[in-house]
Amino acid sequence: MVSSPEEYALEFFRREGFIRKKCKVGGEYFWTLNPEQEHCNDAPCVDYYFWEVPRKVPPLSVSEARRKFIEFFNRNGHEVVAPRPVVARWREDLYLTIASIVVFQPHVTSGIVPPPANPLVIVQPSIRLEDIDNVGITLGRHLTSFEMGGHHAFNYPDKKVYWKEETVQLAFEFFTKELGIDPTAITFKESWWEGGGNAGPSFEVTVGGLELATLVFMQYRITDKGYEPIPLRIVDTGYGIERIAWFTQKTPTAFHAIYGHLVDDFRKRLGLDKVDETILWKALRAAGRLDPEDPESLKRFYERVSRETGISADEIKNTLAREAGLYALLDHTKTLALMLGDGIVPSNSGEGYLARLVLRRAIRVMRRLGSEASLAELVRLQIDFWGHDYYPKLLENSDYILTVTDLEEKRYLRSLEKGFKEAEKLIRKKKSLSIDDLITLYDSHGIPPDMVAEAAEKLGAKIEVPHNFYALVAHRHGASGVLQKPREEASLPSDIVEWASKFPETRRLFHEDPYMREFEANILGAKGVYLVLDATAFYPTGGGQLHDTGYLEVCGEKIRVKRVEKVGNVIVHILEKEAPSCTRARGVIDWERRYRLMRHHTGVHVLLGAARRVLGKHVWQAGAEKTPEKARLDITHYEMPTPDQIRRIEELANKAILERIPVEAKIMDRNKAEELYGFQIYQGGVPLSPQIRILRIGDWDVEACFGTHVSNTAEIGSIKIVNVDKLQDGVIRFEIVAGTEVASYARKLEETLDKIAATVGGSRLDAETRVKKLVKDLNEARRQLGEIRKYFVKMLVEKAKQEKKEVNGIRIYIMHADTPLQGIVQEVSRKLSEEDPSSITIAAEKRGNDLVIELGAGKEAAKRINLREVAKELQKLGVKGGGKPHHVNLFVRGGAGKSDEVLRTIEEAVAKKLETKP
Repeated sequence: MVSSPEEYALEFFRREGFIRKKCKVGGEYFWTLNPEQEHCNDAPCVDYYFWEVPRKVPPLSVSEARRKFIEFFNRNGHEVVAPRPVVARWREDLYLTIASIVVFQPHVTSGIVPPPANPLVIVQPSIRLEDIDNVGITLGRHLTSFEMGGHHAFNYPDKKVYWKEETVQLAFEFFTKELGIDPTAITFKESWWEGGGNAGPSFEVTVGGLELATLVFMQYRITDKGYEPIPLRIVDTGYGIERIAWFTQKTPTAFHAIYGHLVDDFRKRLGLDKVDETILWKALRAAGRLDPEDPESLKRFYERVSRETGISADEIKNTLAREAGLYALLDHTKTLALMLGDGIVPSNSGEGYLARLVLRRAIRVMRRLGSEASLAELVRLQIDFWGHDYYPKLLENSDYILTVTDLEEKRYLRSLEKGFKEAEKLIRKKKSLSIDDLITLYDSHGIPPDMVAEAAEKLGAKIEVPHNFYALVAHRHGASGVLQKPREEASLPSDIVEWASKFPETRRLFHEDPYMREFEANILGAKGVYLVLDATAFYPTGGGQLHDTGYLEVCGEKIRVKRVEKVGNVIVHILEKEAPSCTRARGVIDWERRYRLMRHHTGVHVLLGAARRVLGKHVWQAGAEKTPEKARLDITHYEMPTPDQIRRIEELANKAILERIPVEAKIMDRNKAEELYGFQIYQGGVPLSPQIRILRIGDWDVEACFGTHVSNTAEIGSIKIVNVDKLQDGVIRFEIVAGTEVASYARKLEETLDKIAATVGGSRLDAETRVKKLVKDLNEARRQLGEIRKYFVKMLVEKAKQEKKEVNGIRIYIMHADTPLQGIVQEVSRKLSEEDPSSITIAAEKRGNDLVIELGAGKEAAKRINLREVAKELQKLGVKGGGKPHHVNLFVRGGAGKSDEVLRTIEEAVAKKLETKP
């Protein structure tokens, strides 16, 4: 959208004497106090020169720049809000926190939930992977992890906080008074922002070619009809904390400003030589005009640095490529540490996939630099560097971070060998691979595209690798914030959903008193077998818990309730048949079924608390289901738990049950709940409401939960883990039974044990001893049978050799085994082919009334005959089968009684082929 000039014509600009001009390079409009300025002061329209711009502040580290930003806006009436994790746990449509505004989406920005403060200031660690391929090349313009300083104001129709004038003035004062930048060096470039379904005009604040901040005024909703004004107008600003540090430090790259001594520490561990800073400074100035997405721009970049340094373009390219690799590793290892520190478990889906992508790209960069350094050691340096500053979770979770990094690195290097074979197979088959093929190989085996290209070149094929390959992969797996986890909708016909949504909210008696078994309520509406009441004790399907069943008594008639669903805040009862027309109903739930569900649901919460205590804080609920018979809990974890860990989880869970911990549910203000308990409350999902129902089991577990629960852990009775499986990479499934179902499970185990005891002879008590003896005897019998097979094969081979025939220098062995040792002919055929390369073996074996034939050729004989062609000719005679040119499997139904005749037919077919070939 091209916005109206009036959107940007501020009274502040008029008052301060700013001039609106048009960039002679890019054509964008901008505001400046410098009448001589002809460009927008932003890359790629100008060279970088920001280090030459005077400033009055001393060099600021990232920590100092962050503190200065927060303190300035706090002094100017903004309440400080603590940062959120880099994993967007409060979102169901986004994996990573990509900007400070994400902290308040969608609950605050949609007007559903009030902000925690208004106005507010926050410095939010953020991760964006769309530019991952460009990190290092532009010397600091692109990063995957960065700190976004945001001051935000939420303007409601009845309450204005501040808007464009104040926002721009605050930015101007921060840069001129706080950082001491010459006002004539600051440019406000007109722009337009869109994201997350919203849009609005914006200003990009640039100094010396470097963009230091973006000021967005979110005032439109994007619809099919275009842009519609929204009632809640939001000031959404983003200040680059690392860029502010870079600007004040006057270093040749942002990485020197951000990472300080880590640059040299990494260089030493990677075995890289130091680069002449003259090259870096020349490259930095030229990087302002560099578009890394354009190969021609990259070429011009290297050529320019070459001219200005007197060093060949190839040497400059190689030098800067090595430096880019170093900088990328600094960036990627910090990003990885932040992701794992916030509890991501590497996997093949969701945020786990994105963490694995960063990790594997880091390993590939390291190997391309020729370094055999340990990635875990590089990550350890990041933990020590940042853990004492703004990221205490790095220190708290350092053991997990380093264990997983080391484990993933070893797994990846092991997987490459298998992946190479798959890549070569695909290249031979297709000759040319598409981007989809490259991504599939990467997804399945982790094979980097440049390695696939190298393999292709050796096989005489050529593959074009897109320069932004990793960004494309990240985008496909949800790094850009495209909807990934759609909300759960009621499984009802669309017309019923539309009908039900018109009713007022149903009073939830099952929350008011989960032990209520009977109730009376008014009938608000009925449509066929669908019924809506003004209140109900019937629990609807949701939160992984199955719905209640029971019956409704309407006009004296009892009608079974088959299912219960939720449409928004309205609960719909699905009946066995249409109810008579009445105004009141009496409901009776199946209490035994409900109580078993309650025990299992509370049991799952207890189990999760135990799993987090045994396996680590990274454990996160990945799914759950509660039924009357059993429950399952899927958790994120990087490897299959050991039997000892499973035993400890079960013991801890049952200890919590014995401690009779009270189970309390209460409605809380969302912001207060997050402040008190953090984001682990969203283990089971994220309610989009200003108030949320919090279920707290003492200090054991606390979550936002819609389900019904027992009032004390003792009511669960006990928990038994009945099965543990690796559901997929990074996700472990626990299945449990609780309460009376534990006794049912034990009874089934006893019945199974009794059957085993009866089979092996004896009682339950000596069943184990008898089974052990049986296994020992079975193993000995297998050993003896193996010896017999070897002896029998040897005899058959010798017999076949004595009765051999010869055609055109090729020996033909015919063997007919009539033995209970099934599969013996395969062994004989293989043995003969190995011992006599110039031979063909025809080996037959009876299988009931049928005949199975192995036809094999030795290495030399295979050059003279194609057995697959022989098999095709035999098909005409009723012999079925096929295989490879040197080995085929044949089958004759009902051939057991005419084996001699069949063998003679095959022998003639083989001899005929040999006679026609010299």
